[in-house]
Amino acid sequence: MTDLKEFELIYKEDRREIKDKQKIETKLREIVGINNVSSKEIDLLAYTKDTSLIGFNWTLQGKIAGLPDFITWPETVEQISEILKLSNREKIPVIPYGEGSGVVGGAIPVYGGIIIDMKKFNTILEINDKDLTVTVESGTNGMNLERYLNAQGYTHGHIPQSLYYSSVGGWIAHRSAGQFSTKYGKIEDMVMGMEVILPQGDILKFKTIARASTGPQFEKLFIGGGGTLGIITKATLRIWPYPETRTLISYAFPTFEDSLEATRQILRQQIYPAVIRIYDAVETIRHFGHIEKAKNKVMVVFVCEGIKKLVDLEEVITKETCEKNNGINCGEEPVEHWFETRFNVTETSSTPTFGIVIDTIEIGFLWDKAAEMYHFVLEVVKKVKGLLFITAHISHFYPNGVGFYFTFAGIPPREKTDLEFYQEVWNTVIKTVEDCGGSFGHHHGVGINRSKWMSVEWGKAFDSLKKIKQLLDPNNILNPGKIFDGPWEEGGEN
Repeated sequence: MTDLKEFELIYKEDRREIKDKQKIETKLREIVGINNVSSKEIDLLAYTKDTSLIGFNWTLQGKIAGLPDFITWPETVEQISEILKLSNREKIPVIPYGEGSGVVGGAIPVYGGIIIDMKKFNTILEINDKDLTVTVESGTNGMNLERYLNAQGYTHGHIPQSLYYSSVGGWIAHRSAGQFSTKYGKIEDMVMGMEVILPQGDILKFKTIARASTGPQFEKLFIGGGGTLGIITKATLRIWPYPETRTLISYAFPTFEDSLEATRQILRQQIYPAVIRIYDAVETIRHFGHIEKAKNKVMVVFVCEGIKKLVDLEEVITKETCEKNNGINCGEEPVEHWFETRFNVTETSSTPTFGIVIDTIEIGFLWDKAAEMYHFVLEVVKKVKGLLFITAHISHFYPNGVGFYFTFAGIPPREKTDLEFYQEVWNTVIKTVEDCGGSFGHHHGVGINRSKWMSVEWGKAFDSLKKIKQLLDPNNILNPGKIFDGPWEEGGEN
């Protein structure tokens, strides 16, 4: 039997206590049924964290991030609506939960409350071949969706590293990006319609449209809303015919700047390989140390896919452009190696046993100062006491900019807790990126980690966004502590 009293609660100051838990549990059972609600300690423990890497350290230390009061597994939109109405009457927090694969604390119940687990919303409803769309419930697992589409001759094109353990609703809530985003786009490019339940229980249905000029795009508020403005229950997404052929290309460059310039020129010619990934020199050693031609260089891998005539053209232009920028052709083997290892996360998940704090931080930046920003972030973060290393790769590319992905690791100095060290590195990276004119997040969402920086990222516009939150959720019951009011200190400073 699990005894939660044995665990140290990290965010205990922000917890909202429920006066009569038995009454609330009885009402929840009336709404969703006796088998779809639990307050058992073993179930509560399972929902105390997401996949934030520091959470692995805390588990080994006997700590938990946040503790819910109830877990629910609703089966209909009406049940979710009734839970929200109950929560508003009783002022109880509600946290939507997909598959817990987020890494910024978005699903952590920092205030306690009711978890709404969306796993029973897992039906793939319809494929429309002429419109090239799929309509799917938001709790559907990503890999299950992609396998289903592949079997029918399609691809969704959204392949995040978390594909095996993430859900459609989680993708939308965090504005996620997949590994093939250069060709197919991020999730916000794929959503064509959806169903959303507002914090006070109202059910909204945004019709499926290709494009329209019918006023502001209100539905876009919920893409990236992190479950703070509404709960997504269903979405219609773009799909594509399964690619006819695929070409694998890799080049090693003498400098980081050469690799950036080659990829920028490729996109400038309206050539869009499905995958482009640049690994800085340190990450090249870590991932491609066996490739002799890449020794002391920067590795770039490309995947071109689609109809053969188009892929052949993309291959020619990609290779020509790389070679004009000092690239050395390394063949298909590095890309094959990437395919074999692209879902492997054991490297980061094994570090807590050594007392190492590790995490990843992805940011967005325009092309003109991207290389300068990369070097500046490394220079500044290396000054943080206790840091072991910080490296980067670029995993998402657009004609106008790129998505960087930094990885850091360190051992907190004696005067700092692991959380304090973790926050110091995070804040140092974000402040540096913001000072350079970049965006503090590219595809992992806001969650807890970034919420205190929203006023810096958004400026005066954030005041208006907060007013929208207050209008939709006057009792602040829907996923509090995320985006709008983080449990850490405010103001965007260390």
